[in-house]
Amino acid sequence: MLPIALLMIEHRLMDRMIALLKKEAHRMERDEDIHAEFLDTAIDFINTYIDRCHHGKEEDILLKELDRKMVADEHRRIMKEILDEHQQSRNAVTELEEAKAKYLNGDRGSLSGIIRTIRFLVELYPRHIEKEDGHFFLPCMEYFNQEEKDAMLAQEYEFDRKLIHQTYIEKVTAAEVRYK
Repeated sequence: MLPIALLMIEHRLMDRMIALLKKEAHRMERDEDIHAEFLDTAIDFINTYIDRCHHGKEEDILLKELDRKMVADEHRRIMKEILDEHQQSRNAVTELEEAKAKYLNGDRGSLSGIIRTIRFLVELYPRHIEKEDGHFFLPCMEYFNQEEKDAMLAQEYEFDRKLIHQTYIEKVTAAEVRYK
């Protein structure tokens, strides 16, 4: 199995959440209200699964290894775009969290910010995924020999194995600080 296979499998689950976000944005516009529990689920999914798990493997393994190679200018440009889009997603999720908090504190005007931010994410991710799946991942595998590919795949499995523990150690540590 190629190391990009795990990333592409993760894209399919990401597609499903993005489809749910799109439906939720339509529902919010129609009902002029939010489902806070759904937003919490979506925010957690984006922060944990997409950013920490998926982007983590892309940035800390694949792109890091590619950065050591003499890659074509086109692939170097796409690497930069991918990193920029990851940061745009992080910024958008922060905006979504802030707008949701304002809404729950009574600021009904923040609903438009919630919807706008969800629409941004719903537009960003399909393009981002298409760029990676359709134009970047497979060509980039040509830069690696089989031993390097196998090593990256092993790193990805190890990354996933440690992620849940790292995530919840950080959550408990943050709670200890917050609730001393």
